[in-house]
Amino acid sequence: MVDLNLGAQADALRVRLRAMLDDELPPDWHTSFSTDAAVRAVVDRVCRRLGEERLLTMSWPREYGGADADVWQQTVLREEMWAHFEPRGPQYMGLSWVGPTVMQVGTDEQRARHLPGIAEGRTVWCQGFSEPGAGTDLTALSLAATAVDDGWRLNGQKIWTSYAGLADWCFLAARTSRSDVRHDGITIFLVPMDSPGITVRPIGSMMGEQHLNEVFFDDVLVGEDAVLGAVGGGWDVIKIVLTHERIGIPRYARDDRMLADLAGHPSLDEPPVAAAYARGLVHTRVARLLNYRAVALREESRLTDVEASTARLATVLLDQEVGHLALEMVGPDGLAPSDTGSLVGRAEDVFRYARAATIASGTTEVQRMLVARAVIREEQS
Repeated sequence: MVDLNLGAQADALRVRLRAMLDDELPPDWHTSFSTDAAVRAVVDRVCRRLGEERLLTMSWPREYGGADADVWQQTVLREEMWAHFEPRGPQYMGLSWVGPTVMQVGTDEQRARHLPGIAEGRTVWCQGFSEPGAGTDLTALSLAATAVDDGWRLNGQKIWTSYAGLADWCFLAARTSRSDVRHDGITIFLVPMDSPGITVRPIGSMMGEQHLNEVFFDDVLVGEDAVLGAVGGGWDVIKIVLTHERIGIPRYARDDRMLADLAGHPSLDEPPVAAAYARGLVHTRVARLLNYRAVALREESRLTDVEASTARLATVLLDQEVGHLALEMVGPDGLAPSDTGSLVGRAEDVFRYARAATIASGTTEVQRMLVARAVIREEQS
């Protein structure tokens, strides 16, 4: 049974984080995914302070820059960051899944090279998975890695790459060979984004700047030490990444805050709005419970696709539900982007940012398929 009371340590941490964020965040804070110098300064300051106090990666071992805290304290950290519109910015990729994956399958040299920068809030990562012809189906990727003397030559294109223009490193999936088994022949590379031959082109969208980019790799050379895991064994690494990613982003915490901000709004006098609001509150608690169950199972090394994908589905569907409700409640003013941290500005930001929630990290259709397949296998066994 999952206990929603995370304990005195977690409660004290939540109080500490809220006080810290009150000190560090400007009153109008509602987005961190921007190249604006003022926004970047806030993100850098928050991440460095969290890193200095060993809070950024607190559940990591001390030898890797953590504090040996339990996963529930790390969960509190993630919740508070998302409830405050994620002031860690694009750092969350390195924190949520790049670092844990490198820790799990990387060499000693790779851990020593990459983990300190993540733990200290200095290094930004992007994910090079999707391609124009390989979005949801990662087995269809074609960016080629060709063996050369002392390393590999990379050629191809990635698309929808979030934060590529801000990133220092790319966690890249490339094809090193082909066979009848499509999952085989994929290899993961850790690639510096300042490597000669890499070109980043932003893709404009309603999501705002740096959420979507094209990245081109033209004869990019990397060494043998850029390979993470086994050559041709990238699919196993990708599965580790997706498990971390699906339960590492507690969007429900931001939705909970949004609903709290909307409490007492005049539109709640209308019965249909009040009913939708009540459903949102219930779904927020369901999403939190499902995520807590997934965290508990992962701590016990018993997490399966069923629990991870179920938690993910509940979370992303909630995000869109709350975003839609918030926009309906604030009215027509919410249709125009706001540069302020007002209720209208936050509602617009949640609505807009939630549009991609059911696509990133595997679409809702893929998540349902994973759950269905797992249930069918269990029934047949």
